[in-house]
Amino acid sequence: MANVVVVGAQWGDEGKGKIVDWLSERADVIARFQGGHNAGHTLVIDGKVYKLSLLPSGIVRGGKLSVIGNGVVLDPWHLVMEIDKLRAQGVDITPENLMVAENAPLILPLHGELDRARESQNSVAKIGTTGRGIGPAYEDKVGRRAIRVADLADEATLALRVDRLMMHHDALRRGLGMEPIDRDALLAQLREIAPQVLPYAKPVWKVLTEARKSGKRILFEGAQGALLDIDFGTYPYVTSSNVIAGQAATGTGIGPGAIDFVLGIVKAYTTRVGEGPFPAELKDADGERLGERGHEFGTVTGRKRRCGWFDAVLVRQTCATSGMSGIALTKLDVLDGFETLKICVGYDLDGVRLDYLPTAADQQARCTPVYEEMEGWSESTAGARSWAQLPGAAVKYVRRIEELIGCPVALLSTSPERDDTILVTDPFED
Repeated sequence: MANVVVVGAQWGDEGKGKIVDWLSERADVIARFQGGHNAGHTLVIDGKVYKLSLLPSGIVRGGKLSVIGNGVVLDPWHLVMEIDKLRAQGVDITPENLMVAENAPLILPLHGELDRARESQNSVAKIGTTGRGIGPAYEDKVGRRAIRVADLADEATLALRVDRLMMHHDALRRGLGMEPIDRDALLAQLREIAPQVLPYAKPVWKVLTEARKSGKRILFEGAQGALLDIDFGTYPYVTSSNVIAGQAATGTGIGPGAIDFVLGIVKAYTTRVGEGPFPAELKDADGERLGERGHEFGTVTGRKRRCGWFDAVLVRQTCATSGMSGIALTKLDVLDGFETLKICVGYDLDGVRLDYLPTAADQQARCTPVYEEMEGWSESTAGARSWAQLPGAAVKYVRRIEELIGCPVALLSTSPERDDTILVTDPFED
């Protein structure tokens, strides 16, 4: 039985939620391996809309085990809120179908406060953080002062962890003109939330190892997109964790040999939320049309997304860094009705043609796109469930994308509905 990693191949918002939900029907275990509650998934199932930001997408399906791995930074208050919200929509969530890694670091209120204070006072260049404390929580993790899920079970350990955290954060807060941390209030908040979180705490690495040995199919789910990876993204306008497929192993405690298929989710055009370079961005009527037709607003933030033509250079790059076996191409229907489509096939940097995005930020900013034009189509692709239902020009567009990125299309999505999907290769049967 194959185990599959799903990663976003652009700047996020590629439609991972629908694809993970579609694949979860074939999986036994769905595991989140990085990020926090700063990235959202919107699922549409039988006309019912579910908005998730921390819980794995598989939680809305009965008979599946959902796992939050150690690579995730966990806001325990948000976790409880999201569980309550889904329960109100009729989703059954118990410690039998949801597990949280004991060694997952916590996001505390002080992390969000620090995140927002830094962003508001940064007059040099705003990163575009969501202000939810993700970055500061990861900083504390690597600084070895994080409070982890397991620490909630022991008051003495918890108090020591809070004291260590305060030594660092109070100094930062003074420098930003903030009030010091209220130790007693923080400990009281943690004691109150602990019994609501601890029932879900498990040694996730052990659970997944046993699941694999017993022949269970595991689906590893990432958040954001590979171009926001802390190492391989458009630094510093990135997230605070590794997003590429290799993180699935370290973010859950299962060896890399357990990964059989890497599926990259790719939007048929390109979008980005927030700051940072975007060579193929459109600031004209075509860009507005893509945004309106694609409903390009962030699930979590509500921020309007920047839109542009498909950038084959960037996707080819992320296919390489994640070792993608195939892609799921989404939102093809948004391109219906364009007379002419463009694909970015290279960059011009000061008169030099590049086939990759350079690392240096100043060079990224100076890259201008080199486009290839293709004929569009007037017919609708919305809801297509076979190649025969697609216009010939749409098939040519998809095939050209495959050629340019050097990776085959495994799935093709033509609407938010999970069944409006053309299956070329089943990742679990590859």
